Amino acid sequence: MRNSFLFTSESVSEGHPDKVADQISDSIVDLFLSKDPEARIACETLTTTQLVVLAGEIRCKGVFENGEWAPGALEEIEATVRNTVREIGYEQDGFHWESFRFENNLHAQSDHIAQGVDATADKDEGAGDQGIMFGYASDETPDLMPATLDYSHKILERMAADRKAGTAPFLEPDAKSQVTLRYANERPVEATAIVVSTQHAPGYYFHNGEGDEAKYAELRDYVKGVVAELLPAELLTANTVYHINPTGRFEIGGPDGDAGLTGRKIIVDTYGGASPHGGGAFSGKDPTKVDRSAAYITRYLAKNIVAAGLARRCTIQLSYAIGVAEPLSIYVDLHGTGTVDEGRIEAAIPQLVKLTPKGIRTHLGLNKPIYRQTAAYGHFGRTATGDAFPWERTDLVDKLKAALAE
Repeated sequence: MRNSFLFTSESVSEGHPDKVADQISDSIVDLFLSKDPEARIACETLTTTQLVVLAGEIRCKGVFENGEWAPGALEEIEATVRNTVREIGYEQDGFHWESFRFENNLHAQSDHIAQGVDATADKDEGAGDQGIMFGYASDETPDLMPATLDYSHKILERMAADRKAGTAPFLEPDAKSQVTLRYANERPVEATAIVVSTQHAPGYYFHNGEGDEAKYAELRDYVKGVVAELLPAELLTANTVYHINPTGRFEIGGPDGDAGLTGRKIIVDTYGGASPHGGGAFSGKDPTKVDRSAAYITRYLAKNIVAAGLARRCTIQLSYAIGVAEPLSIYVDLHGTGTVDEGRIEAAIPQLVKLTPKGIRTHLGLNKPIYRQTAAYGHFGRTATGDAFPWERTDLVDKLKAALAE
């Protein structure tokens, strides 16, 4: 590991068109799981100017069975989609929750997929797809997340809260952030660059002599104030460079400014580039899909390993074959920061957590409508409260220590 380097991560707000799509897809997952905890969902969303389109495969008792929709189901799906967009805050001419055109192209899950995934008297529930999934944890922040991504998320989350509370009325829903930190001895020591581009009310820009300089100064000073509140003071120095709406005017945004699709922000959703990624997106998928559930259990395991003091950084990989219950491989990398051998941890993990799709869902309690809230500001580094974000709990620490002390 290099001792001194620059590293950057980005985030996007809940109003970014891809995140609008993610949140719609996960609102459909939550709707179906609230009706049937064993529902099967693969819901993709497209958003663009005054249009939302759903597509994908489903199976859900009481909603969609034997190729037929239950009475009122289609209306409830549309109401769920419109309410999701309303909560994000889109009431613009180019994208308005009440008036956009809506298409629902969801259809029945393939029987040929179901035969490999469903449990029978002779076999355990199989993985919903093949693939590799990674989990990561680092002691850079209290959330055990990469600092660059953690701060990027928190900046936009605060801005969205202020927008909805009315304390920053010049903000509109679409925004992006980016944080670059300088590391020394593997620790963040200085923020060298902060980038924030936010959609804004008319007139709040100034670029190349055009716009309203006083209004732009209000927006710029607000953003710098948010950054100062959220980043540790020692990271912000005279060398920190701010790029706030560097292209100038940003009034057209969201799905009206750029089309959005489910699953295009997988690095934002995970570790900001600090960890490998298997390539599978999360949103729109029920927890039988290991793209989602195995990524959650690997984060859970990596976080507990770091929380237990067994390493300062940890990456875990699992791999699966569609229709096969047990993982094909388990890989642990402590990046030279561990206090125990990686091989011992690899041997201990299956004794502590059953890593079949059903075992993961049972251990973490994933068959619940808990996913809409994951679809903006990252799936990891969040607070585990109630049923939400169970993969962020550190309740495996003592068991890990005991297993590795033997």
